[in-house]
Amino acid sequence: MPAITLNFEVHQPLRLKHYPTGSEGLKDEELFDHYINNGLNKFVFDRAANKCYWPATKILAELVDTFKGQKKEFKFSFNFSGVWIEQCEKWHPDLLDLIKQLARSKRVEILGSTYYHSLASLFDDHSEFIEQIEMQTQLMKDLLGVKPKIFMNTEMIYNNLIAKTVEDLGFKAIFTEGTEKILGWRSPNYVYVRGLAQEKDAPLKNRIRVLLRNYRLSDDIGYRFSAKWWDQWPLTAEKYAIWLSATEGQVINIFMDYETFGEHHPEESGIFWFLKALPWKIFEWENLEFLTPSEVVKKFEPVGEFDVPGWSAISWADMERDTSAWLGNSMQQMAFEELKKLEKPVKESGNKYLIRLWRLLLQSDHLYYMCTKWWNDGDVHKYFSPFSTPHDGFISLITALSDIKLRVYADRIKREVTKPRKEKVRKVLKKPKIQKRGVERKIKPETQVSTKAQVVKELSDIEYLLKEEVTYPSIVIHDVEIEKLNK
Repeated sequence: MPAITLNFEVHQPLRLKHYPTGSEGLKDEELFDHYINNGLNKFVFDRAANKCYWPATKILAELVDTFKGQKKEFKFSFNFSGVWIEQCEKWHPDLLDLIKQLARSKRVEILGSTYYHSLASLFDDHSEFIEQIEMQTQLMKDLLGVKPKIFMNTEMIYNNLIAKTVEDLGFKAIFTEGTEKILGWRSPNYVYVRGLAQEKDAPLKNRIRVLLRNYRLSDDIGYRFSAKWWDQWPLTAEKYAIWLSATEGQVINIFMDYETFGEHHPEESGIFWFLKALPWKIFEWENLEFLTPSEVVKKFEPVGEFDVPGWSAISWADMERDTSAWLGNSMQQMAFEELKKLEKPVKESGNKYLIRLWRLLLQSDHLYYMCTKWWNDGDVHKYFSPFSTPHDGFISLITALSDIKLRVYADRIKREVTKPRKEKVRKVLKKPKIQKRGVERKIKPETQVSTKAQVVKELSDIEYLLKEEVTYPSIVIHDVEIEKLNK
């Protein structure tokens, strides 16, 4: 009897302003309002709340109550991003109260994720990835009173190394895409374990479980539900339940954006009627039941290994189901390298405002808007992007990153210049050594006193700031064409 997990990804990014003006004269704490488009973000969140979050959550709450205590109960899971919670708490606190009630019902599982819906898992060093997971875990404990046991990474980005990091944090399972390029002939409707992550690894039975999204059945609702060109349109709950009943395996993982209901597919498409009727039609089949992901992990033993080496990664995005949605062109690659290189200096600065802004810029959505793919994938990227062109998104992101970089290094120079006098003198009086006729001799400095001007000149030299070699991908920005398009 295959189990069904019904899972919803709940995220709204904090979008950037278009071509923000210079930030000279602004304090660090004012940068958030300078770069983040608060007006647009509130408009989008309010629209999604009215079209999707409120009506869909009410329907789910009614279904949970209706089947509570029955032989078969209705269960599902939410995966929230921290930035979505921030916006909901700010603009729709009553909605958050309803979600808290669902979390207390014990029939709704809350998944773990990265707080900022970020691409930190693609960094060579997973320190930031771990920090964001722990931030999100603490938020769920404080807000909803639950500690997530199952993890879904941003956009289901996955490889063995990412899974190992999540495993080390105590999670029991991780979601990712059930793509054929990894599965081959195998089915996504079974529980697997992660592949080898290090030379001396844990035995298979002790590794984190891997739950695979059935992308065909998920996309039947998420993408094709209102597509009149689809040969299965219209999709009814009865027809969908028949498909589920005829599917073999241990578990069918249905995972989609929460905005599927009411936002991507409008109310007049019948999407809410479909959601209301779905449990009723599923329960008509003796071989179907709803379980939470944690219950699936407890009930079923893994059947094999899901192996994605650390030098590659898969995701649930686009036809390729890899990371090309965020790293597929030179603009995206350049922006990602800047984000990655800023991690150490921005954290060493200890400036909470710059760290916060840097993390907001690490949201996967910003790089997603820069995608230059064509055909269906390109249309999806354009649908979600607030920018007229991918280049607009690039310029807005790189402007904010440049500002952070200048402020971080300016602050570093200031701290160096104001160090105690002895340390400054020691730097200037450092004695180079030379070899002459096999005898080591020391050069006597001309003066034993250093001036502030000398120290500033030494420390502010451009080579100090650009001491590391940087190789950027070649890129051409057609300023004139972009200006015409914007007008």
